[in-house]
Amino acid sequence: MDVEAALLGQNVQVVDPEVRAHVYILVTALGGFNGEDAGRYVLGDDALACLRDIKKWLKLYDEKSNRMDVARCLGEANLVNGDLLPILSLWWESGQNSKHMSRISLACLEILVPLTWPVEVHSQMTVNHHRHTPYLQQAQVLYKRGILSKNMLGILRAVIKIGLPSMAIPKSERTARDEGILKLMLYLFRNIAIISPSTRLAVEGDEEETSRSATINAFHEQDVFALLLTMCSNIGDDFNLVDIIILEILFHLVKGVDVEKLFIDDGQRNVKRVDELGSLLQKESGLKREYAKNAPTRHGRFGTMVWVKRDDQKVSTVSGQDILKDDHWQATLLKMDQSKKWSKPQPQRRQDVESSNNDFNLPTHLTSLAAENLRTFVEELLDSGFNPLFIHVRKAIEREADRVVDANSRQFFYLVAWFLEAERSRRSRRKQQRDRNPRASKDIEPDSFALVAGVLNQETFIFLNRAMQYSFDNKDWQDLNAIMRCFTQILLTIQEMAQSPLEEDREIAENIQNRIFYEETTHDRVLSILRGYKDQGFGYLDACTELSHVFLRMLERYSKQNLDMQVRSRRRSKRQKPAERSTDDNENDNEDHDSEAEELLEVARVTKERKFDFNRFSARFCNQKSVDTFVAFTSFYRELSEEQLKRAHRFFYRVAFKQEMSVLLFRMDIIYLFHGMIKGPSALHSSKSIFNDWEEFVRQLIRRLIKKIEQHPALITELLFSKINSTLFYLEYGYEKQTTSSTDRKPPPEIEVKPSAATTKSDKLGIVVAALVKDGRGELVRWVCDVLDSAARSSWQKSRENQQTESPDAPPAPCPGIDVKPRDESHRTAMFKNARLRLLMSLAGFEKAGEEDVPEASWIVPSLAEVDLRDTKSIIEKTLEKPPSEDDGIDPRKQLRRKRVASSSVDHYSSDIDFGSDSEGEDNIPDGLLFPPNPRSKSNTLDEPKKNRRKRRQKDDDESLDDTQLEEHRRNRQANALARQAKIKSDLYIHASDDDTDEDADRDFFLQEEERRKTQAERIRLELLASVPDDASKNAQSKKRRKRQSTGDDLEGLEMEGKKRRQMNALGLSDDDSEDDILMMDIVSSKSHEQTSASHKNPGHGTPLTSDDDLDVDDNLAFHKSRDYENLAPIDDNNGEVGHASHKAAAAVGSDDDDEPVMSSRRRMKGGFVVDSDSE
Repeated sequence: MDVEAALLGQNVQVVDPEVRAHVYILVTALGGFNGEDAGRYVLGDDALACLRDIKKWLKLYDEKSNRMDVARCLGEANLVNGDLLPILSLWWESGQNSKHMSRISLACLEILVPLTWPVEVHSQMTVNHHRHTPYLQQAQVLYKRGILSKNMLGILRAVIKIGLPSMAIPKSERTARDEGILKLMLYLFRNIAIISPSTRLAVEGDEEETSRSATINAFHEQDVFALLLTMCSNIGDDFNLVDIIILEILFHLVKGVDVEKLFIDDGQRNVKRVDELGSLLQKESGLKREYAKNAPTRHGRFGTMVWVKRDDQKVSTVSGQDILKDDHWQATLLKMDQSKKWSKPQPQRRQDVESSNNDFNLPTHLTSLAAENLRTFVEELLDSGFNPLFIHVRKAIEREADRVVDANSRQFFYLVAWFLEAERSRRSRRKQQRDRNPRASKDIEPDSFALVAGVLNQETFIFLNRAMQYSFDNKDWQDLNAIMRCFTQILLTIQEMAQSPLEEDREIAENIQNRIFYEETTHDRVLSILRGYKDQGFGYLDACTELSHVFLRMLERYSKQNLDMQVRSRRRSKRQKPAERSTDDNENDNEDHDSEAEELLEVARVTKERKFDFNRFSARFCNQKSVDTFVAFTSFYRELSEEQLKRAHRFFYRVAFKQEMSVLLFRMDIIYLFHGMIKGPSALHSSKSIFNDWEEFVRQLIRRLIKKIEQHPALITELLFSKINSTLFYLEYGYEKQTTSSTDRKPPPEIEVKPSAATTKSDKLGIVVAALVKDGRGELVRWVCDVLDSAARSSWQKSRENQQTESPDAPPAPCPGIDVKPRDESHRTAMFKNARLRLLMSLAGFEKAGEEDVPEASWIVPSLAEVDLRDTKSIIEKTLEKPPSEDDGIDPRKQLRRKRVASSSVDHYSSDIDFGSDSEGEDNIPDGLLFPPNPRSKSNTLDEPKKNRRKRRQKDDDESLDDTQLEEHRRNRQANALARQAKIKSDLYIHASDDDTDEDADRDFFLQEEERRKTQAERIRLELLASVPDDASKNAQSKKRRKRQSTGDDLEGLEMEGKKRRQMNALGLSDDDSEDDILMMDIVSSKSHEQTSASHKNPGHGTPLTSDDDLDVDDNLAFHKSRDYENLAPIDDNNGEVGHASHKAAAAVGSDDDDEPVMSSRRRMKGGFVVDSDSE
């Protein structure tokens, strides 16, 4: 209907006429200007009721029905400028003492806030919103002009006066009404700061009256800044719920303001403006010059079109008279290129409309007076209210308070970045003033960074890292833009703190840098952000390139100052195997006490420290994605400042010449861009200081490109494509990269000198040096001597300095600790792969820098006295001068052996950790255990029911014992354990004596043993031949008896087995003893088929049958064992039950008759194996 009416030229009813009539009646009844005194506003008889009715219309009609009809009617009726503002002026001038007028002024404030609430364009707008939004935006600009107008004196002061009574009430006595009045006051200030003329709509009047400068001047003149300073300095003490509103006010006041221009004096500002004007004039003259080249002549009134026939017989048309000139053939080709268009397919994305009110990328220009007022306010806020406000806001955002919205996090980080930059600019300005007048600044103490310490603590860093990762994962690019700016300014502030004259600031800066650069996840995140740029806009591009530039340079400087810098890398731990991960509910007590040690090991697997290598990290920046990001940034070179151009130049220089990856820049579009910056029609102006650096860089890059093409002509093809990692090294160096396997990165096993060969350090050094000389590696020994000599000389110089500065009686200073630098790559490889050299370095006192043992790891000479270093060097040199001769008969290489290391299992790991005991005190043994405890075996499933019952009974008994008895039991157990371990002949202490045995005696002993074995084997062979007929007859009789046996023999076998067990119990024998005997017989009889049964070992052999639970048993294994026991049947009469069970099992396996009734499964014990009687 509305569209048809509009087409017919009729008026469209955008608001319901009845609604419009009601609203107009209320506005008319509110009051107006008197005819006698035209400059004085006169209230109506029931003005307060009219204001309340208007408020109800706004709330009940517009808000609940999600419409804007009432707000538009009030705008058309000119309620704000015609009624509300005059009423507030009237109350400010005369009616402040009237309670009725105070209520009317508060009612005016309650209407002003919703009418000035920002109207934004968003994706959830209805047709009614689209119809009213443009008009309301223009109306709000008129409201702001009226509030800031000088004709309306004291509007902002009147609003402050409304809120002062609520501010004066103590915090504990304020009511919800008082808090609401304070919020209304601050919301109005926020709305005024947000409202700005729309670029899409024409605005009546002068734009300067509603600009940012006018707002700042009005806030300064009408004491709004003083109010904000008072509330900021008392945040948390007197005001808790207004912190977010103040944050929004500050954000909309300073967003887009250049901090550098804000903190310069008038003289510098004038010089800067002159420079900006000169650059604009140069751009204009350049554009005119380019246009004049192709501008039509005075008589060129006729168009020209020619066709060009190309090599592929295709024809292209070009128009313009400039193409007719002979020397303008390049212009012809350029026009042909410009006519080419490529319609890039755009992916179907959901277009999210971003709020323009929170956009901080657009620059804002301020007048001189507004800049002065804003600078004064910012300096006062930094001195008094910065820390309380931002600490309180951060806590509110972290706990996700109800008053916090999504945009507040972005505003918080942007304001932190802005104020940190303002603090650095203020300090720089003060330093310049002190340099100009050094006499006046002698007595002034240097400033501390404590004024901004509230955003430089560990809590802020944790919050920043979490928010950065969350924004990057969820692709909230504007939030990530603000966070990157914040992180960059924090790094720059820390860099300035490190150069502060105050010792406390330098220590804090060192600590902060250590915490930031310690986490490798921070390094990876910065790199991922730089690589992940696509089309997020120039503001995001500027922020990510600046962050990577600052982070990389600071990290390089810090790593050079701290050579032993460590980083913590987080890697995903390996998933445990199901067999290791699955445990039973009832564990043994001897496994429970290791749970804490296992948790520590799990943490050690997830987080690991390693030595930081800056060259290795900076090489990760040299990839195609990072280069593409900086190329996209450099493409805006006409609008970039000198600082931004310098940033891009440093990155490309690092890639091409520091990292030797210039092939990444050998791409046609990149070369064309660089050439256009220097020689193109829109090149950089030669007057810029950065122009010479870029010109030299481009010249060297193109020279290297030509050289590479001469060496490898196929590189011309690669100019059309981006480079991939697989071919990058080949394109740069001309050969494939020599990769090393994982085994090459493993260190050799550690060795040691045999204890029987040497006991002192000098003897051990002599043996190791002699072994290296025997291997022909004497140059390695001489290199170690040179390192020791250098360390001793450093120690002597340090000692001499102490004697000259302090006192001549000062003791010699130890070696300050120097890095062990290999002479060449072969020495570096030997430091990692040569076990004897590593042993020599360890004996000489060298230590590895860091826990990670990799080929890149470095060694250091620790703090040792000069005398010790000289002694070690002299011992090595003596061995070099007099190496062992062959006449000695002892090869020094045979006096070395592999070092015995303890197992890396949880048992040995936990033995080094003293976890204490919660119930029985500390088990402190003065002399320590004689031997390490035996390896813990896995729990047996068959033993668990019995052990669980035993533990429950033991626990019940322990409850009745007192502490004295428990302590006595503990001492007895400890004494028994020591006694048992004292009887152990440990394998750890018998090898040294074995090494001292006589080889001739050993040879005689082994010859005698060989003769004894042969004699015994012959005797056994004869005995077996003599017993073959008896065994054959007995086997035949047993087969006949097996055919006549019935199924009832199983019951008889069970009775005999129970009888045998009772007899053994009467004789003092256990089931375990009898089973051990059977097991030994099985071992003797299974010699003939040992290869077939070796792979079928049962892990539960030798375990008594204590449960009826089913077990998984290998049927083939049972069959083989049954066949073995047929041969062993006549060995002993007491084992008749076992032989009988064997025959029964074999018969069950070999039966092929399916019609026979199947007996129930019964278990039999044979040689430690549990089998079923019907195994198939």
